[in-house]
Amino acid sequence: MTQPFFITTPIYYINARPHIGHAYTTMVADAIARAHRLLGEDVFFLTGTDEHGQKVERAAQKAELPTPVFADQVAESFRQMCGDLNISNSDFIRTTEPRHHRAVQEIWRRVAAAGDIYKGDYEGWYCTVDEVFVPETQLVNGSCPTCGGKVERLKEESYYFRLSKYQQPLLDFYEANPEFLQPAFRFNEVRTFVAAGLQDLSISRTSFRWGIPVPDDPAHVMYVWFDALTNYLTALGFGSDDASAAARVERFWPTVTHLLGKEIVRQHAIYWPAFLMSAGLRPPQRIVAHGWWLMGGAKMSKSVGNVARYQDYVSVFGVDALRYFVMREMPLGLDANFSDEGILTRFNSDLANDLGNVVSRTMTMIHRYRAGVVPAPGEPGSLDSALQRQADGTIERVKRNFSTYQITVALQDTWELISAVNKYIVEREPWKLAKDTGQKVTLDSTLYHAADAVRIVAALIDPVMPEAADRIRRMLGGTQEAWSTLKSGTLAPGTTLGSVEPLFPRIEKTLEELRSMASDNVPPSSTPHTPPTAATPATGAEAPAAPTAAAPQPPAAPSTGAGRISIDDFMKVELRVAKVLEAEAVPKSKKLLKLKVDTGVDQRTIVAGIAEAYQPEQLVGRTIVVVANLQPAKLMGIESQGMVLAGSVEGGLPTLVGFDTPLAPGARVR
Repeated sequence: MTQPFFITTPIYYINARPHIGHAYTTMVADAIARAHRLLGEDVFFLTGTDEHGQKVERAAQKAELPTPVFADQVAESFRQMCGDLNISNSDFIRTTEPRHHRAVQEIWRRVAAAGDIYKGDYEGWYCTVDEVFVPETQLVNGSCPTCGGKVERLKEESYYFRLSKYQQPLLDFYEANPEFLQPAFRFNEVRTFVAAGLQDLSISRTSFRWGIPVPDDPAHVMYVWFDALTNYLTALGFGSDDASAAARVERFWPTVTHLLGKEIVRQHAIYWPAFLMSAGLRPPQRIVAHGWWLMGGAKMSKSVGNVARYQDYVSVFGVDALRYFVMREMPLGLDANFSDEGILTRFNSDLANDLGNVVSRTMTMIHRYRAGVVPAPGEPGSLDSALQRQADGTIERVKRNFSTYQITVALQDTWELISAVNKYIVEREPWKLAKDTGQKVTLDSTLYHAADAVRIVAALIDPVMPEAADRIRRMLGGTQEAWSTLKSGTLAPGTTLGSVEPLFPRIEKTLEELRSMASDNVPPSSTPHTPPTAATPATGAEAPAAPTAAAPQPPAAPSTGAGRISIDDFMKVELRVAKVLEAEAVPKSKKLLKLKVDTGVDQRTIVAGIAEAYQPEQLVGRTIVVVANLQPAKLMGIESQGMVLAGSVEGGLPTLVGFDTPLAPGARVR
């Protein structure tokens, strides 16, 4: 029997329609699900909508719609998002469904039977945005410390969950399951919070009616988080009397991975395991928390209004390009900036120049020199063998990085292989070999190994860009390949290629032109201060010649003001502790060193101008500070994914920022 794997997104709150933040989480979960299917596993992939609570009730009133009608309309927009983004979910759960009511009430009864629910009165500050009570000591200028929204003073009769009873069981569970929450620094935050002491949790409301009634006491509706978290079990069939549903819970629940944003880690890593322990059920196997998408330096938020519509970017760049950008740009656990400049640069550089060019030139040369039929290779030479070794190594690294949810790193590995194929073609110069009849065997081998490597690239990008992968396979005359058996040298000689088509034609329009076109097509309901780039991509044939460099996009102009910045401005810069794993000189540069660093959430390459002050061997093992949310930049042909902090006097050598006591990689510097 195949290995089961259960992956979930959070269920999305329906007080407004989906934006790029919801799209990101769903696309990442989809890529993980697709990767596990390629590994031969039996995958159950769940997404859906969270539809109860006072915030939804108020949003419906504002829209002048009955709450059930409002819920149906907004939930449908999230279901539509799944179709728009080529999401391969197994189920879509809504918390207003009867099956969910049954499951939640069953959890409540089990927790009550364990003696962990009691009735009392509650008075406190309540945030209707996050649906949580906030201790007065945690308020920031009278507002919620998480979302910045207003809080209300509420007093009402309430049922309580004995969360305090589960402080030590949770700490014991964390100790026994060190991989429970990723990234590690988030896990440390949760452990610290729990160790400081837990208070019992209010889990019912009487001040509104839009929720699931408490069993045997319909004057109360359940706290939205007690309700919503149970969805992960509902979709498997929990609460049903059907034997097959019980078997599905037994099969998939022990393998569950919850993918979610960092703002709801506490509910998933503290409340949810405690509810499950009380109900006699096992906690989730793993929680993976990603960062926030920032726009203009601030977190994207429906309530603030600084959101990007995924539809606008799909209309310009296509679904696969959007999927690639968000997964390449945001390393696990860190925040990232969503910008028009960033996605246009990635499209023209990574997709058009690198991937599109190597596919086009390889396919075109086989059509031109071998009538569209893959030739048989001769005995591999040193270049052929080196390319095969890199391809096989890349396969293993990509599989390993997907298993640890490091999709950004997996894509970096794949693009290194794409670069190697381009370099292989340039070094072999098949266009010259074709003119020399004595080089027939070498030309055949060159065309074969280039096509074989492109086949592997198609398989490795499949989870992130399934449509592009399928188009490459059609050009290659092949079918989808499982990762479990993927290896170099297995392309069948004699395969007839399909017709060559441009994969990602360059977009030659400027950002100003794209934005101008977008402004003519923005529907009246769009958020006015989001500058979507809606336009039609330029089309044209890709030449099989040597790759051309993408036109670099100018960086954002620095502020020219001489005044002081606010703390909010400073907090936009994400400074993290990192450990240097490797260091080497950059060829032909006197000032640059290439560093491989561990940031606590990933391993990345950073190019630093410190070679005049430090030898590479001095740096390995050293703790440094890096800017972790900087846009990648190429220096001397090397992509640098951050900046190392150092100080210097005018004209002097740089000195690295350090610590009296080394901190763990990933720690935040403030």
